Amino acid sequence: MSPVRVAAVQFAAGRDAGANLASCLRLIDEAADAGAVLIVLPEFCNRISWYDDRDAAVRNACLPDGPFLTAVAARAAAHRAHVKINVTLADAGRVTVASLLYGPDGALLGRSDKLVLMGAEGDHLDPGTRAGPVIATPLGRLGMYACMEGVTSEVPRDLAVRGAQVLLNSLNSFAVDEASLHIPVRAAENRVWVVAANKVGPLLPAELLPAISARLGVPADLLDGAGESQIVAPDGTVVAKAPRTGEAVVVADIDPALADDKTRPDGTDLFAARRPALYAPIVAAPRPRTAPAGAGKLAAAVVRSPGLVAEAARAGAELIVLPELAFGAAAGPGEVARALADAVRGTGAHAVTTVRDGGAHAAYVVGADGVVGRQPRLHGGDGERLEVFTLPWGRLALIAGDDALFPETFRLAAIADADVVAVPFTPLETWETRLGLPERSAENRLNVVASGPDGGLILALPADFTLWTAWDGPFEGRISHPLVTRTGDPVTIAAVHPAQAVNRLVSKNTDLVGGRPAHAVAALADDAPSGAPR
Repeated sequence: MSPVRVAAVQFAAGRDAGANLASCLRLIDEAADAGAVLIVLPEFCNRISWYDDRDAAVRNACLPDGPFLTAVAARAAAHRAHVKINVTLADAGRVTVASLLYGPDGALLGRSDKLVLMGAEGDHLDPGTRAGPVIATPLGRLGMYACMEGVTSEVPRDLAVRGAQVLLNSLNSFAVDEASLHIPVRAAENRVWVVAANKVGPLLPAELLPAISARLGVPADLLDGAGESQIVAPDGTVVAKAPRTGEAVVVADIDPALADDKTRPDGTDLFAARRPALYAPIVAAPRPRTAPAGAGKLAAAVVRSPGLVAEAARAGAELIVLPELAFGAAAGPGEVARALADAVRGTGAHAVTTVRDGGAHAAYVVGADGVVGRQPRLHGGDGERLEVFTLPWGRLALIAGDDALFPETFRLAAIADADVVAVPFTPLETWETRLGLPERSAENRLNVVASGPDGGLILALPADFTLWTAWDGPFEGRISHPLVTRTGDPVTIAAVHPAQAVNRLVSKNTDLVGGRPAHAVAALADDAPSGAPR
């Protein structure tokens, strides 16, 4: 297949639908003039997402055959291009946040209603009820999602598992961590292309901004769309990115067929290695967290070798994580357990590594009195469920080796009410530590302590988290991002915060774990999802 030129478009939208339509059409023209045959526009193109009541939301929504969408369809046909737009759509008594794909003849090729609404969106708009389609086109297989749906893994993962090669993300976000983390990680973890278009300019009514800014203690410019629309390759590389502010059209030539190769450098096929039968809790109806909160602070350590465990324990570390197989592939469970117990004796510390146990590869957590917990590897191993172990400071999950590659593993830990996850692993690609682990912490509200042969990460949950609530520190534009300590020294100790795992509300009525769209992502737990290439 010849390269496909794609474009991501960013602009500001207000409450004047006519002006917003003019911006859409003008920037579609600009993208088409640059040679793009697939053009992605931001979320809420028809109107700024701010309504006084339900009637206002209905009154200002587009109609499927109304003038706004008819004009967009005609412009797609005029340029013989595929155009993805996102609007509020009134249809059959509901008002949804709808992603719509128009083909080069102007026909509607697919519609995807936003499943996960963000904060006040849920006051007057309706969530989607079913998964969006994977749309087969001459350009490749396309999937659509919007903004908050990409801050957690399920919706993009569901589309990729069903065969999408290119994911089209429309955003209406002031969060700077969209561009740095939540957008590119969806490409890397799924080995797909992502074309993401964000807003710029005020996301709230201009006349209300000063009062809202003062009430929240947030500078008004941090409530503008964060821009940085981008096109991301299947390895997580951003191949084109717009500036932080100002209208822009960014284009890139992509090969959608590259997304059919899910192979890691060691030869592992990341989709063939999935364990759908283990993911049933992800697609089950969400339940509230029931476990009590853990400790306010835990001293966590990443150490490079077994000989440093005692040093870390004497320095006050309570959880010490070594790389996987830190004692070598030949060391057995008994030998490793004795050595770690001796190293932490006289302290309250627990140490974690992995061990070959016959034909199995398992993670162990060991205290002064011996083995506290064992977790067989789930992917490429014989583990049948993810366990959570109760320690004096909270609830610990163990994620062994390559299990860290799969977003489903960490989701299972969050659903099981873990506070901290220990990850002895061996990363092979840059995205695994640059994007993967920080995202696993962020999207699940999990503290993560990860140790590899060349260092690791300590990812702590911040207390300042839920938007539109009082914060202790200044808002810096990030909606869901851990505090990151990257390790390189032989011993690194940093604090994590088990108690913060209880708060999963990123905004009003938007729970990162309990609000997952379990009803619409059944393909995640299906051994042969409909539409997936075989």
